[in-house]
Amino acid sequence: MKFRAVRIFEEDGKFLKKIVERSIDDLPEGDVVINVKYTSLNYKDALSCIGNRGVTRNYPHTPGIDAAGVVTESKTSDFKPGDEVILTGFDLGMNTDGGFGEYIRVPKEWVIKRPENLSLKEAMVYGTAGFTAGLSVYELMKDVKPENGKILVSGGTGGVGSHAVRFLSKMGYNVTAVINGDQEEKLAKELGAKDTVNREVLDDKSGKALLKQSWAGVVDTVGGNPLSTAIRSASYGGVVTTCGNVAGGELPFSTVYPFILRGVKLVGIDSVQCPKEKREKIWELISKEWKGANLESGIKEVDMAGIFDEVENMLNGRLIGRVIIRHKG
Repeated sequence: MKFRAVRIFEEDGKFLKKIVERSIDDLPEGDVVINVKYTSLNYKDALSCIGNRGVTRNYPHTPGIDAAGVVTESKTSDFKPGDEVILTGFDLGMNTDGGFGEYIRVPKEWVIKRPENLSLKEAMVYGTAGFTAGLSVYELMKDVKPENGKILVSGGTGGVGSHAVRFLSKMGYNVTAVINGDQEEKLAKELGAKDTVNREVLDDKSGKALLKQSWAGVVDTVGGNPLSTAIRSASYGGVVTTCGNVAGGELPFSTVYPFILRGVKLVGIDSVQCPKEKREKIWELISKEWKGANLESGIKEVDMAGIFDEVENMLNGRLIGRVIIRHKG
């Protein structure tokens, strides 16, 4: 059986993006074959498209770390043909051909059934970004209640940040989104943020170990000095979750003092190897309690050919909101 897929080729030291025809027989071994209906664009996908060896070691390769579709073949009793399923994380789209193709074949452990209250399209509106935001909010909510104070979300209109704003606002939290410019402010307010601040607020270089207590909780999506600033400005007993490093992997000006003098808790978020039981729990929350009415605000839908321009927009910092890809096959 033939299908279409985005394929990244390495030729003479350059990486070329093409749409090619492939066969099911070309796919790696696995328990479940899935006809992908929707996928989404994540930063890892953009990096894979330009040959980043930290994401994808071997080429040619099909990116796409998310997928939502219909099972067509199954070697396991866990799934049967016709089941609608979701995949995020593990090795999908990194070194295993991913959702930028109309078909994938994967191990059964990577797959969960679509929650009843979530369509395949909605699942990819969330995707890895929404799932990561869900994990962040889940951990924050264990110790921080709406009455405890304001919640700060860095990258407030990005993939993870926008969903975190949605979830927290839906659950009654007073959310402040970190933005960059008037256009992002409008989107942040549409997502549910009660207030916004420019990203310079999270770039303190004073060297102070402790800053003014401002945030009962923080969902950090960028790392680096913004994360350091968030930790130093968290209120007593505050919770800071962290899931990204686009601003760097170091924590300048950070010390142990926020943790031992204010009892601040720093929680790392990993969406790749998250156990299946917890994965299913988060998706259930996303499909029910956390699901909002303005789900497609800030969402752009493209077809397979439209992926290439959006990859360039993401890599050049021009992408606002989130892109999902609809396959015709």
